[in-house]
Amino acid sequence: MKTNRILAFVLSVLLLLSLCACGDTNADSAAATVTDMIGREVAVTPGSYKRVVCIGAGALRMYSYVGDLSLLCGVEDIDNPTLADRPAMFDGVARPYVLSYGDTFAALPSCGAGGPNAQAAEAEKILSCAPDIVISEYEDADKADALQEQLGVPVITLKTGPNGIFDAAFGDSMRLLGMLFDAADRADALLSFVDDQLAELRRRTADIPDADKPAVYICGLGNWGTADHLMTSRHYAPFAAANIRNAVTALDAPGVAPIEKEAFAALGKDMDIMVIDAAAVKNIAPLYQADPAMFDACKAWQNGQVYLQMAYNAYYTNYEISLMNAWFVAKTVYPDAFADIDMTAKTNEITRAFLGQELAEQIFACPASFGGYQKLDAAFFS
Repeated sequence: MKTNRILAFVLSVLLLLSLCACGDTNADSAAATVTDMIGREVAVTPGSYKRVVCIGAGALRMYSYVGDLSLLCGVEDIDNPTLADRPAMFDGVARPYVLSYGDTFAALPSCGAGGPNAQAAEAEKILSCAPDIVISEYEDADKADALQEQLGVPVITLKTGPNGIFDAAFGDSMRLLGMLFDAADRADALLSFVDDQLAELRRRTADIPDADKPAVYICGLGNWGTADHLMTSRHYAPFAAANIRNAVTALDAPGVAPIEKEAFAALGKDMDIMVIDAAAVKNIAPLYQADPAMFDACKAWQNGQVYLQMAYNAYYTNYEISLMNAWFVAKTVYPDAFADIDMTAKTNEITRAFLGQELAEQIFACPASFGGYQKLDAAFFS
């Protein structure tokens, strides 16, 4: 009898050890090493994270597209609309993720100030939120490694490239988030929507002869701050997406860059259409009031072909607004090809796909939206 009891005990211990070994194997199989968007290899456990902090320009926005907002355990002050003492330079500009989830953000503790004037992670504040993963947009590998060592949790850096939603890196960032947070289906659905939108823009404009394409000048594009009518881009991705002829083909500088006043005047006779980003109105309006003749050399101004698009840069890129702008400019430049498109309905379709809510009314009501997409005239700037 005693021998039987000993044998039973030994068997039970062996079974327990076997179960433990199986548990270890499962844990090992759940672990993974991912390469984040700045080339860092980081050990992670996908689907396991319960406390998330997002830091740096655009990180919380991108997480909001894919992630579970209930997992957030801290938010930067710039994204908490209830705080009095916080970076407020973007308060008048539509940020759809804040319009959607501002109440959620307001209930969370601070993980740092955030904003363009606070370009560093605040480790102590992040630690006080006790995250088990950090999603970052501070694109410095050494600093990300140091922060990860200090926090003791994975720090994953996102990046979307110079062309934003029109850049392959946007999809890579979304898929990385989807993998980390067991939201691959959600990321795939969003990217499929974006692909369909871009394909439709191309389809509607693919057969328009070059001779029928007006020259379009985009201006007021922000580059670490708002700009005026001289700030433009030779390689403006929404134009490429909709087969739009850019009036500034000879600009040498890459990315967003200003042209000289003389160059603007010289180009004026060939500018069929001008599109102004709403973020620059606060700078352009006083210039116009001081010099009402500043646009007189521009054919678009003379012919009443000046339009307002929504500000798409506010604490980095509003990706859904950038896509909305592509539709608006395409409709403006090729009215016959887009006669069926209503911009309020299109805006609601896009924000519903990105954030699950129809936000056109709220976006157009923001002070720096000036009522939404529209044609501009002298009265607007006076």
